[in-house]
Amino acid sequence: MDNLHKIALVQHPPVYLNLAKSIELAEQCISEASQKGAQLIVFPETWLPGYPAWLDYAPNAGVWDHPPAKALYRILFRNSIEIDDIHFKKLQEIAIENACTLVMGAHEKAGRSLYNTIFYFLSDGTYQLHRKLMPTYTERLIWGMGDGSTLSIIEEGSTKIGGLICWEHWMPLARAAMHQQGEHIHIAQWPMVKDLHQIASRQYAFEAQCYVLATGCTLTKKQMLEGLQSVVVSENDSIALQLIEQIPTSENELILKGGSSVIKPDTSYLVEPVYQENTIIYSDLDLTILSEGNLFLDTNGHYSRPDVFQLHVDTQAKINVRFNG
Repeated sequence: MDNLHKIALVQHPPVYLNLAKSIELAEQCISEASQKGAQLIVFPETWLPGYPAWLDYAPNAGVWDHPPAKALYRILFRNSIEIDDIHFKKLQEIAIENACTLVMGAHEKAGRSLYNTIFYFLSDGTYQLHRKLMPTYTERLIWGMGDGSTLSIIEEGSTKIGGLICWEHWMPLARAAMHQQGEHIHIAQWPMVKDLHQIASRQYAFEAQCYVLATGCTLTKKQMLEGLQSVVVSENDSIALQLIEQIPTSENELILKGGSSVIKPDTSYLVEPVYQENTIIYSDLDLTILSEGNLFLDTNGHYSRPDVFQLHVDTQAKINVRFNG
């Protein structure tokens, strides 16, 4: 594997719920990071077109048949990415033009459902994805569940890169499945990386003896409203604003506070968490140190007990209707 790996973590808010404008902003950030030599450029959880923070903060987000909630979901669906649509192909082009591996968190539209997805766009134009296995708590209002068919890693040259989304980091068997694949770099996507999330990310780094890139976003209520207003196209759309307006905070207070960090295999920070700042975080990863910790811990090798514990992972895609003939 390459000895040094230059990475960039994008901690800027998207143009909230505006897919086209957010991709334009992403292209600017990717170009800037690429010009500074970044080979791997990472965005936070569902950065396209924005984490659904109203699920946590809007009082009526879960009220049955609530018109503003339905209108907001309709706008989100309209501004979600679909494999091979024009927005998807634009991201592929950006990765090729900047000769980088792009890791993008996105709302993915598949049929008429949405999924919380990590897209990996490689510099040769190919892609891979991971869908969140279990949406957490109120997230189940908007996302379907992934399956074992996307629980995999990518290879950038000889460097193995994988990722999990948010509370998947508290799924022990999901972690074990990822460790089996020998990650050198792990992407830990979060809405924001608060203290509890830092703990999970640092634990993962030690357990896997890999680098962890913990990525979080910044976002204010004002940015949510302005972004949403930019995609309102009818009176039916405009009622969606009520749900965001009801979030009990001032317009300029940060709802999501960033917290992106780079964690070494010994759990120490290569880059300390960066809070309350719109920025791009850079770091150089020395991959030659990865074997050092395996002297005392290799959870997929000498510190495993396959004679006692075994995990079987079903990697078949799950489809409820199959037509034969």
